[in-house]
Amino acid sequence: MTILIALAALGGLTFLLASMLIVANRKLYVYEDPRIDVVEDMLPHANCGACGYPGCRPFAEALVSGDALPGKCTVSSEEGRVNIARYLGVDLGAEEKRVARLACAGGTNVALNRARYKGIQSCQAASLVSGGGKGCFWGCLGFGDCEVVCDFDAITMSPFSLPVVDVDKCTACGDCVEVCPKDLFSLQPVSRRLWVNCKNLEQGDDILEECQVGCTACGKCAMDAPGGLIEMAHNLPVVDYSKNHQTQVPIQRCPTGAIVWLDDEGIAIKGKEAKKVIRKGERETGYS
Repeated sequence: MTILIALAALGGLTFLLASMLIVANRKLYVYEDPRIDVVEDMLPHANCGACGYPGCRPFAEALVSGDALPGKCTVSSEEGRVNIARYLGVDLGAEEKRVARLACAGGTNVALNRARYKGIQSCQAASLVSGGGKGCFWGCLGFGDCEVVCDFDAITMSPFSLPVVDVDKCTACGDCVEVCPKDLFSLQPVSRRLWVNCKNLEQGDDILEECQVGCTACGKCAMDAPGGLIEMAHNLPVVDYSKNHQTQVPIQRCPTGAIVWLDDEGIAIKGKEAKKVIRKGERETGYS
């Protein structure tokens, strides 16, 4: 008899809880447009955040609700964006592709290290020890934290311990921007070809003892730039990208090649007066 009572009580409790769950599901049900799942499947599933949303699912929700247009996904192919636009019956929209760019050209073939760092092979760790030991305080430390955090294999380290960004693979996720302790990375539209490849804030030729391609703040680029395109601020050229910046004139007289023109693959083109870098190996260290 006791067993029957227990079973009846358990059965009654189970029925009661099940009924409550059914009622709660009906009362609290939130309709979700089935098109969201379809659109999400049509997206590249990179979850990179380049569109301004935290992932492909939130972006799909924004597309279906009309808060965004397919062209905002610069990671997807043109065909993929067109298919989404056709499916939803909306305009394609346009969003210029952005890529990560490094404001430093001071690899080991041109820049000195003034101290030998021994410890965790990480830029963030090295920067905590007297700034990392590089002669140029603002220069890339070359341990490759950016390469490690890039989930899209868009960054590789050159033979001279300098990050190289693959423009085609870069999704502008911003992880390299966040991890760099020297704040050398930024996300830039690909149309910005005129680029200052240095962050040194010192003035004069003394910086060349530490880095042969550093900006000396000579100001020639600012003098030559048409229409006030470039101004000097804190001993560095600053490009006003709101003006017409599709010109290679400012790079021509730069003596070190600190301001460059980037081609379609992100390769830096220097001006005709820039001193040629011919060293194929590491520059001699600044310590014994």
